[in-house]
Amino acid sequence: MPTAVLTDHERTAVQAYLRLLQTVRAAMDGPPGTGRPPVVPPSALAEAERALAAAGLTGNEEAFFRLLHTWCPEV
Repeated sequence: MPTAVLTDHERTAVQAYLRLLQTVRAAMDGPPGTGRPPVVPPSALAEAERALAAAGLTGNEEAFFRLLHTWCPEV
């Protein structure tokens, strides 16, 4: 299996996405029966958006998810 060598910006984008994913999972696993929708902090979304833009991956989900799968196949 070929090893992908990510640029610093690509690595930052993948890491920001993984943090966002963990935040969303934690929000979804919050206290059941509260009647409140899960809340994801705007800062987590903003970090991911900035990182994707810096890596040139904004609007190019196919390339991003290909990088993500190569670097972190369990996601």
